[in-house]
Amino acid sequence: MPESIENAHLLEVRPLTPPAVVKERLPSPPAVQNRVRTARARIRDALHGRDRKRLVVVVGPCSIHDHDAALDYALRLRRVMDRTDDALVIVMRTYFEKPRTTVGWKGLLNDPHLDGSCDIATGIEQARRLLIDLNAAGVPCASEALDPVTPDYLADLLAWASIGARTVESQTHRQMASGLSMPVGFKNGTDGRLEGATNAMIAAGEPHSFLGVSPDGRAAVVKTLGNPDRHVILRGGVGGPNHGPDSVAEALGRVAGQGIARPVMVDCSHGNSSKDPSRQPEVCREVLEQVRAGQEGLLGVMLESNLHPGAQTWQPGVELAYGVSITDACLGWEETEQLLDEIADTVRKRCESSARSEPRASGGWAPGEQAVREHRAQRAAGGRSRSS
Repeated sequence: MPESIENAHLLEVRPLTPPAVVKERLPSPPAVQNRVRTARARIRDALHGRDRKRLVVVVGPCSIHDHDAALDYALRLRRVMDRTDDALVIVMRTYFEKPRTTVGWKGLLNDPHLDGSCDIATGIEQARRLLIDLNAAGVPCASEALDPVTPDYLADLLAWASIGARTVESQTHRQMASGLSMPVGFKNGTDGRLEGATNAMIAAGEPHSFLGVSPDGRAAVVKTLGNPDRHVILRGGVGGPNHGPDSVAEALGRVAGQGIARPVMVDCSHGNSSKDPSRQPEVCREVLEQVRAGQEGLLGVMLESNLHPGAQTWQPGVELAYGVSITDACLGWEETEQLLDEIADTVRKRCESSARSEPRASGGWAPGEQAVREHRAQRAAGGRSRSS
């Protein structure tokens, strides 16, 4: 037989249940919809400078693989949310898709049974069911938008989304972000450079037309308005961390013309912690020092945290320890709780200090104003300091 000229390397093409049918099967209750709307509005208020009293904290497991453990974590997080509501906007990491450098477990959505069977249809429904349960428990959710089809099934349950370091330069992901209904953070690339994230932030603010999936599951042309709620995430890279004052100032300078008041979030994990979870509190405290020093261009921080510290190796058929990450190593709950309280206390003290100082003139504040001026002065002098 002659060689096939298409699908030569495909094993199977299995139709998925259309997004509209999955949502009808697992509808979002009105209380959950209100939770999502409220959380998105609070993040937008912080992002655009309408709320200068709170920092946004995206915290939770590197990846979700266990429904019960995720709900257990959320119920603990809810108690912290209740006592820190005056200082923090807390959103739980609920990452169901994991980009891999080479190969490995690609997340609950891709392999929900943890056995290599890759039952994606079941993974989609498990992810949606968990998001409903978490929001119903009063905990808003955040996730990475990785596969461009996934938001059609899950985006209505997310308060915030990120575009990761490996996909931030992808036109597909920039277009997708332009149509998402929630605030979106763009991570700098794995090489540590900011250009990919800042270019993505600009591109996602514009209208786009691209190929996608309709609610009834058919191929469609998608037209977007552009997403007004974007920001940069500093996550470090191969060259080292980028969470220090100079790096924050550089990021603020690069996005100063975008009309967003507090555009920079710091990921305390990944390159900023050299993938050592025990260093996340140290990184976070260095960011808090900038808050104490008056840096107003910081939107918040990200933390990778689970019920128990560290990580375990996933192998198909091997029993897993409860509440321990099977991807990147995480902080344990006790240390996470202490750190969240510390962040909240820092924010409260900043607000008290601001209240004692003279009020700013109306309209006289620009995003990261002092940091931007300092960064531009450094560039004009021909110098460029590295992050601490």
